[in-house]
Amino acid sequence: MTAFLDRLLLPGPAVVLATTLLLTGCAPGAVSATPQGQRSPGSAEGRAAGSVAGTTPEAPASAKKSGTKGPGPGKPSVDLTAHSATDPASPWVVVNKRSPLAPVDYEPELTTVRGYLVRPDAAPDLAALLDAADADGVHLTLRSASRGYPKQVQVYEGWVAQLGATEADVVSARPGHSEHQTGLAVDVGSSTRPECDFDPCFGDTVEGRWVAGHAAGFGFVIRYTPDNRAVTGYAAESWHLRWVGRDLAAHMRDTGVSTLEEVFDVPGGGYAR
Repeated sequence: MTAFLDRLLLPGPAVVLATTLLLTGCAPGAVSATPQGQRSPGSAEGRAAGSVAGTTPEAPASAKKSGTKGPGPGKPSVDLTAHSATDPASPWVVVNKRSPLAPVDYEPELTTVRGYLVRPDAAPDLAALLDAADADGVHLTLRSASRGYPKQVQVYEGWVAQLGATEADVVSARPGHSEHQTGLAVDVGSSTRPECDFDPCFGDTVEGRWVAGHAAGFGFVIRYTPDNRAVTGYAAESWHLRWVGRDLAAHMRDTGVSTLEEVFDVPGGGYAR
């Protein structure tokens, strides 16, 4: 799981393909869109459904290290065995092209934050993040949140019908491989430059810079960065936030390890096929 592809409900005209192949984004899912996993169509979502994380040309089957520095000497600052990396109900579940949810149609319990659906354990930190940004005069918008399996099937099959399976895998996450299906991922947007929503330029907005500097303090990590594409299998999405809790987010920030795959030694890269 293209600056504006996420504003469509189903795949747009084929003319958008050239742009899509250059960028990835979180496909919007339901009512109004991650990475996770894709470039899929839609408008802001998560209000009744969510989006998926961005998808891009597949990375090498054998994921390479992201190039970020590893943990320093001594014990980790957090117990990395505290939660499962495979249980879909875990706050640390790793979902990527190699590791689908089990079951693939997992449906989490959800609650609402500013009109968008997220897991109850992520909700307090999401609300706190948005409130803190507001207090700093930075007004983030929510563009997508939880997205169910049926919606992901619809989105993915729409791309297959338009582009064929091979190209669909470039622009859309397969059902069951979307981080948004966990209810732990959200896509945020810019109130000052909405044209940058789901676009690389979001990282250069006031809101994008604020998120980069503050997300970890509220338990979120920017899941897809320019340096970790080979590991995650997705292009950079500065707007796609994944909740992992404040302890793990701080650990990842302090050690410089930017991917959950590296933290939990989970395979990454492209689909196993």
